[in-house]
Amino acid sequence: MRLFKSVLLLFFSAGTIVVQAQSALDKIITEKEVSRIENILAADDMQGRRVFTPGIEKAAGFIIDEFKRAGLQTLEANGSYRQNFMMLKPEHVTAGLQIDGNEIPATHFLIRSPEKSLNINENSGYTAVAIPAGTDFFSHLLRLLQANHNQIIFIDTAYAKYFPRLTYFSRQFLQNAASTVFVLTDQTHPEHFNLKAQQTFTEIPLSNIVGILPGKKLPNEYVIFSGHYDHLGIGKPVNGDSLYNGANDDAAGTTAVIMLAKYYARLNNHVRTLVFAAFTAEEIGEYGSAYFSEQFNPDAVKAMFNIEMIGTESKWGTNSAYITGFDKTDMGQIMQHNLKGTPFTFYPDPYTEQNLFYRSDNATLAKKGVPAHTISTSKMDNEPNYHKPSDEVKTLNLSNMTAIIRAIALSAQSIVNGEDTPTRVDTTQLR
Repeated sequence: MRLFKSVLLLFFSAGTIVVQAQSALDKIITEKEVSRIENILAADDMQGRRVFTPGIEKAAGFIIDEFKRAGLQTLEANGSYRQNFMMLKPEHVTAGLQIDGNEIPATHFLIRSPEKSLNINENSGYTAVAIPAGTDFFSHLLRLLQANHNQIIFIDTAYAKYFPRLTYFSRQFLQNAASTVFVLTDQTHPEHFNLKAQQTFTEIPLSNIVGILPGKKLPNEYVIFSGHYDHLGIGKPVNGDSLYNGANDDAAGTTAVIMLAKYYARLNNHVRTLVFAAFTAEEIGEYGSAYFSEQFNPDAVKAMFNIEMIGTESKWGTNSAYITGFDKTDMGQIMQHNLKGTPFTFYPDPYTEQNLFYRSDNATLAKKGVPAHTISTSKMDNEPNYHKPSDEVKTLNLSNMTAIIRAIALSAQSIVNGEDTPTRVDTTQLR
């Protein structure tokens, strides 16, 4: 009987905690406030929030004001919510390459390097790697590009038709990027090579917007909530509309980050340090999150909740969302366990063939072993407004979006409070 009473008491106590937490969520994360923030971020006067435009600067200013209102502290020592960094755009390049004494045509090699002057050979510490004929070219290339060291990649001429596409990687890159040389050649394992190059750059400033709530007991352990605030700007008209508002992609995720900041700041009982990040330049290559991830010791980051496109209903309808890379850690299981007693369900990503785990802002930290996942509802096989001017607030379900933000807040609670620590990503199993 005593055991029965204890179990019964535990059951009702757990239920009471859920009810109390849900009550706090309902008071702080309101549909009215979600609607206000979403409508401002996706308004026409934000001009689609494209990088390097006045529209994204206006959005950055708004997010900074909301972080201030929430009471967040700044991450940077300079007291700014802006995490500033530079991208480099090569303006003028003169270069010559020899392989085993043979001059290589300029059309057969590309340089992606932040160095103004290069003079490298087989003894310069560059890793020499080959993409031989008969391999999965793009998978092989992506694995190599994930390396954070200088390398020269010899690509078999069997892939000549793909080589011009690699100019994408040399057009612009982070100022702290590793150097990579791409070479199209029949000699994929040469004995000697020599590259000499001179470059000039245009420096392009970018800013993530980042605020923190220092941990009460574990200030050196971090939990990150993130989304990207850039979008496509003004582009090709569709049915007479050329403004890509990006209401779902990803004003919705940024709205969630702001709301979660307000919620946890009001509760003020977090054990770990909470980091709230609005990333720039996701749409042109996830440069904002790539820079951000380099500012942290990955071992200190205990979890990352990246939020992308939660404004529409998932394939399962309301009160549901999916988590990319669900099987990579037990974070999804922890989140779902914390939602017991609620109508909400987190599902594994149903679109695994689209490799979403590797395509959003969680990817860089996940590749360092961090349990970093993206939460989304976007029906990637049938999302009619994705990357179109029709991605406007009127297409969203703001009531359901509010429920999703509340579910994220509740499901993250045990991780925020240091009670649960998700397992790490096994980086040896990543593609």
